[in-house]
Amino acid sequence: MLEKLRQQPSLWLVTKVASIFFIVCLIFILHRYYSFYASFDQGIFNQVFWNGTHGRMFQSSLSSSLSTNVVHNNEVPEVFYHRLGQHFTPALLLWLPLYALIPSPATLSVLQVILITAAGFVLYALARHYLEPPLAAAIAISFYGANAVIGPTLSNFHDLSQIPLFVFSLLWTMEKRKWRLFWLLAVLTLAVREDSGVVLFSIGFYLIISKRYPRIGLMLCTLSFGYMLVLTNAIMPLFSDDISRRFMIERFGHFTDKEEATTLEIIWAIVSKPGQLLGQLFSPFGDKIKYLLGHWLPLAFIPAISGVAWLVAGFPLLQIFLQQGESRLAITIRYALTVVPGLFYGAILWLAHHPKQFKPSFQRFWCACICLSLIFTLASNPSRTFYFCIPDSIQPWVYVSLPQQWHHIAQMRSLLAQIPPNVSVSATTYLVPSLSSRREILRFPMLQLRNDAREVVNCEYAIADLWQMQQYQAAFKGDRQLLLESVKLINQITSDRQYGMIDYADGVVLLQKAASTSEKANTAWLAYQNQLKAISLL
Repeated sequence: MLEKLRQQPSLWLVTKVASIFFIVCLIFILHRYYSFYASFDQGIFNQVFWNGTHGRMFQSSLSSSLSTNVVHNNEVPEVFYHRLGQHFTPALLLWLPLYALIPSPATLSVLQVILITAAGFVLYALARHYLEPPLAAAIAISFYGANAVIGPTLSNFHDLSQIPLFVFSLLWTMEKRKWRLFWLLAVLTLAVREDSGVVLFSIGFYLIISKRYPRIGLMLCTLSFGYMLVLTNAIMPLFSDDISRRFMIERFGHFTDKEEATTLEIIWAIVSKPGQLLGQLFSPFGDKIKYLLGHWLPLAFIPAISGVAWLVAGFPLLQIFLQQGESRLAITIRYALTVVPGLFYGAILWLAHHPKQFKPSFQRFWCACICLSLIFTLASNPSRTFYFCIPDSIQPWVYVSLPQQWHHIAQMRSLLAQIPPNVSVSATTYLVPSLSSRREILRFPMLQLRNDAREVVNCEYAIADLWQMQQYQAAFKGDRQLLLESVKLINQITSDRQYGMIDYADGVVLLQKAASTSEKANTAWLAYQNQLKAISLL
């Protein structure tokens, strides 16, 4: 096998680059998890998978804490809440057997790196349909060097990590006219998330406009658009009201004055206000140009002049550009992956029609672009993966060194070990993933949930890492506010004896319901509060 690979220099080069990508990403994403920088979403997906292995498909108390019933109606999170009301993600069932073999949040991180790495090989095969091996290899290497690929790969596990593999495979089957596989992959793509049909709709739109396969394109547009409408208007509301009361309003609420809206109502609100649509499409202009440049950079800006890239990536880009909120234009978060397949496919077709452009001077420019993309990726510190070498803030100075963090972890592990595996627990954001393989878990400061007996109960244990908040509070108001609220709540629930402080270490507090407070822990806790007062935090 190895000999055959070496006889194909371009494929061998792609294999070496993919191996480096896989190993480096795996090291960093696992280090991120084991050094307690994986956060809330990692815990949500792990609990969903863990519940799935116990026959409770797509249930999650962590997801329930974000539901409209909790956020808007002030209800108590439920352990039997079905996440399908927030995000319809049946494709995750494909990976449940793997998780069942190795049930751990780290398994999901490894799976994410595998999915993205595999997508690069399929991209190479897709490029080889049109391009000579060296050019196809350049396309695949660009994929592994893209900020929009590396950033989402190093983040918490997410459902959109399946998109590049499924969509590149779908495009490859289209080029090979393997229509049965094509439609299977179309269904798998739809099963990724309720809005992944936008990617398929864009491909169908391209097939119609280009007149390559207009009938297939029309079927694809009809299937994807119809699926999204039926799913979001008829099926997901059976589980909860989140799609209309929360997600549509949070993302597209600026197009309507209603407090809740269906996808049909949002679509009508958008198309009936062309002026606002155009304004939202181009504003803020600088940020959106910067976002596009980040996507184009690893491909030497080829997608910018490729009509196919604009068509195939057009609707996913439109979906991102029309949303509100700051994170939508962050190229290192998961939504960027929906744009990637269209841009790379467009670059392949442009190069197929302009093969003479691949001159030595252009090759050097392309190589420089990939290197620059890697530098920008490192500098952007996606999901704080490189926290130990890149400060989060210069003024004021916010930086956590590797020795600092690992010393803190060593202090914290003894407290985590005291929490039994099957009891209910409330934990701060960065402790949630490691404790999420259980039925009853919430994010601190939430303490109450509704259990399987439909009874509202307080969590048996609560653990809060205040040291982590303390490190970042100087530059981030959210961390400062949470730190102050957490200190106040801990003092309140221990003074009225709802909880007892059974242990304390390095700014981490372990509480147990109805327990007696340890004198040693209380003394250390008072000293820690004095330390916070000394730096004017309390």
